[in-house]
Amino acid sequence: MKTLEVFYDLSSPWTYLAFNNLQPIIAETDAPVRWRPFLVGGVFNAVNPDVYAARAEPMSPKIVHNYRWLHEWARLANLPLVFPTEHHPVKSVLAMRCCCALQDNPDALLRFSRAAFDAYFAQGRNIDEPVVLSDIANGCGLAGETLLEQASSQPIKDLLRANTEEAITRGAYGSPTLFIDERLYFGNDQLPLVRQALRAS
Repeated sequence: MKTLEVFYDLSSPWTYLAFNNLQPIIAETDAPVRWRPFLVGGVFNAVNPDVYAARAEPMSPKIVHNYRWLHEWARLANLPLVFPTEHHPVKSVLAMRCCCALQDNPDALLRFSRAAFDAYFAQGRNIDEPVVLSDIANGCGLAGETLLEQASSQPIKDLLRANTEEAITRGAYGSPTLFIDERLYFGNDQLPLVRQALRAS
């Protein structure tokens, strides 16, 4: 069975959908998964700066339609979605460092990521706030203050940078970026292709 790698950032609404929609695919295919926290802003800065230009025109047809489709996808997945809020676009550096601090503990990383996605996209909370991240961690059985301390350490900062640089090198231009071997898939709407590729492996 081929390994599925998922490079993801908690600030991305499409990643919120993909993260949840991936779970039954993973269960069905029994695929081994490597969750790879990265910083999508670093990817945008390096290879996709047009994202920032688009944000400068929030009422452009592309943005308006994307938000409508986003909510339609959420209804299809039966996921609550409070978006956008006053926190959007949220700074996700600290949140993603928390994820990196958990990267070697996949079960804990999955619990924290699920809870953080829910906090931001279902509850409208600001995941740039340390107190919010600590509360999320405590709520899923992790020591919030300890996690924040780990997230502030230089090795964890270096890990987030390394994950981001690796994703860029391998062709990423947004979140989520998924790999099966070196075949790149992008976004929530390509999950049927991911499922097909995993079933064939």
